[in-house]
Amino acid sequence: MAEHVKKQWFPCGRATSRKGIAFDEMSRLINPIFPVVSLLFVFLLFLHGQAGSQDNAPAADQLIGSEFSYVIQRGDSLTGIGARFGVNVDVLTADNSLSPGSRLKTGQQLRVDNRHIVPNIVSDGIVINIPQRMLFYFKEGRLIRFFPVGLGRHDWATPTGPFKIVAKEEDPKWNVPISIQDEMRREGKAVKTCVPPGPDNPLGKHWLGLSIAGYGIHGTIAPTSIYQFQTHGCIRAHPDDIAGLFDDVSRGTPGILVYRRLMMANVDGRIYLEVHRDVYKKETDVRPQFEELLKTFNPEFRVDRERATSIIRKQDGIAREIGVKNYR
Repeated sequence: MAEHVKKQWFPCGRATSRKGIAFDEMSRLINPIFPVVSLLFVFLLFLHGQAGSQDNAPAADQLIGSEFSYVIQRGDSLTGIGARFGVNVDVLTADNSLSPGSRLKTGQQLRVDNRHIVPNIVSDGIVINIPQRMLFYFKEGRLIRFFPVGLGRHDWATPTGPFKIVAKEEDPKWNVPISIQDEMRREGKAVKTCVPPGPDNPLGKHWLGLSIAGYGIHGTIAPTSIYQFQTHGCIRAHPDDIAGLFDDVSRGTPGILVYRRLMMANVDGRIYLEVHRDVYKKETDVRPQFEELLKTFNPEFRVDRERATSIIRKQDGIAREIGVKNYR
């Protein structure tokens, strides 16, 4: 899903390729350039410190997605549609006057609003905003790719912080971490230590290993799990999306994972506000952040505070207009 959006649960862990290049071996390969990597990490850590604070985060100036009509295909579900386009199921049901258990009919028209604010953090590299469940890839200041992702469940949270890509593997095998083996054992499931490449491998066909040990961006054999918090911390992407990103990035590509629930954008003289739920219980009240960001717009803009309050209360994860510029 590049340039334009229109276009059950399996755990995550470390991966090795058919060629037998393990994550630890890859780490050893980068040791000769460790001083350079360290400097890069210091720089990225500085960026994270700036980006991690909502109070200091500047307003954005770019939106992705749109409001459009989607024609139901055979086999579609609200969960699957939400996963592909980056929309909560409750938003789809509310926008279409449906109940969560509604049966969809082939050929039925479904209104979809998947507008999101692009975080204003870096101009080169990958940005993953955890509450937003979106991945953005920038190159030379231009947004190249963006798509929804699946992230860690509330009791196995995806970490925040800077990273870089240290491994690229096609058709990876999954070496099941001990912690996940223990969970399998507790739940009475068959304990697996390794899953070979193939249709049953939860990592899919592409693995991008991160410098945050044990974590990666990878495909999935359960695409309806995208845009959910169901993994063991890894970043799960639709097979088509990870294939495109895999081709674009190289080892050494920088990135950052942030936790930003509230974002505002000034796009063509209109103010947009997007607020997400606090799934990891890190930011219980975003209203002070809203007020701080709002100061950067006043008095040039007329703001509908009642609408803004409603958006903050609902936290439905869609960028919605709350004001316009006063043109004289």
